[in-house]
Amino acid sequence: MEGNFELLSMIANFGLPLLILMIAYFIGSYIERRHFRNIREREAKAKGFPVVSFDTMPENWNASSSHLVTGSIVVSLDYFKRVIAGLRGLIGGRIKTYEPLLDRARREAVLRMIEEARLQGYDAIFNVRLETSRLANARRDGKGIAGVEMLAFGTAVKFASRFANSQ
Repeated sequence: MEGNFELLSMIANFGLPLLILMIAYFIGSYIERRHFRNIREREAKAKGFPVVSFDTMPENWNASSSHLVTGSIVVSLDYFKRVIAGLRGLIGGRIKTYEPLLDRARREAVLRMIEEARLQGYDAIFNVRLETSRLANARRDGKGIAGVEMLAFGTAVKFASRFANSQ
């Protein structure tokens, strides 16, 4: 009887937290895959909308108006990526676990910027820039990262008349 109690106690102390962590990992992976699928679908719809990083507007664009457009997203760093990055920080090198997170954030921010420009009736965006900022964790020591903000911004333009040549 006492042996069964010890076994149940051990399962409750170690097995249950491990099970919860595994479930959280699989849910996080599923959410990330679903978000990437959504991004790919929206990128396909945005294909053909001119977005360039040139400082000046291309000469063949005859703009009648312009406006600053932005797109931003805040992405939380999940526990597993944080732990792996912490281990990688001990020995140095590339932190591969953060790369999909930053890729998702960058692509989502650009898509939101394009969607804002389209919603306002603009035809293209130039001078596109990306900025990132780290959001501090709520820990008392001020260390750690709670998430990352990605901001995409650029100058949206409406064409006075559709240009005849290729973009």
